[in-house]
Amino acid sequence: MTPQMDNATPHERNASDGPRAFHEPHASDEAIASDTASADPRRISRKGLLKAAIVAGAAPLLAGGGVALARDAAPSDGGALLAPTPQCDDGDDTTPPQMEGPYFKPDSPRRTSLVTPGTPGVPLTVSGYVFGRACRPVSGALLDFWQADTNGSYDMAQYAFRGHQFTGADGAFSLTTIVPGLYPGRTRHIHVKAQAPGGRILTTQLYFPGEPRNNTDALFDPRLLMNVRSVGNGRQGTFDFVLDVAQTPGPSDPPTDPPTDPPGGTWAPGTSYRAGDRVTYGGVAYRCRQAHQSLTGWEPPNVPALWERG
Repeated sequence: MTPQMDNATPHERNASDGPRAFHEPHASDEAIASDTASADPRRISRKGLLKAAIVAGAAPLLAGGGVALARDAAPSDGGALLAPTPQCDDGDDTTPPQMEGPYFKPDSPRRTSLVTPGTPGVPLTVSGYVFGRACRPVSGALLDFWQADTNGSYDMAQYAFRGHQFTGADGAFSLTTIVPGLYPGRTRHIHVKAQAPGGRILTTQLYFPGEPRNNTDALFDPRLLMNVRSVGNGRQGTFDFVLDVAQTPGPSDPPTDPPTDPPGGTWAPGTSYRAGDRVTYGGVAYRCRQAHQSLTGWEPPNVPALWERG
């Protein structure tokens, strides 16, 4: 079904529904740095760091391995820095809701891949974490995705490019799909409903950076931009959801990004680093203190706010 404008339809529902559960789907086969760099790179405000930071959440599962990180991928074609997805050190920044639109169908199959061998389109993986307000992962959160195919059409007869999944104990999710096509009135986007166990349903949409239609789509919200990178003939996208779920951090459980293994290697500009990553520069080892996209002039010895020796 080729969509028309899905921002003006009598079938739309509120973006944030009440505390009801989804109709249980049948269980079939199985997520701007123009003012961030100061003249003196050693003087960078926390606000500037947050704007420069890119939260590189989990990327696709590799064959026989664990979770890959978006920072390991090649830079995106546009090369522009993205505003961070909701930060886990701000206890009140929940993921913004958006309208459902007319193409949602209940009872999607339970699966983490929406493609089969030979599915046309640019391969895409979207991964990340689901957090609550205290920045702790939400286990068992339901994520129900739906999108257009590569031609910009939604399947209303069957369940192509539709599927739901649940986060693991670490709050992580990973979706294998394709880059959705365009259709009149809309920029490129993916729909999703997210719900913590027993919680309210968040209905929202995820967007792609560098899309010309982002400037003309009335629904586009830059806070819902994924961090997207080109990898081979496909794309990797990351986004972290923050749900309106009350949580109390333990005394030894401060808000933080999920721990990751340091990538090692030599520091280089244009690289996404996360807190805890280790690099060498000038023969000296450094540890990343704040997730960020590296820039020329922000070498580890010049920016103690971002790097510490060790």
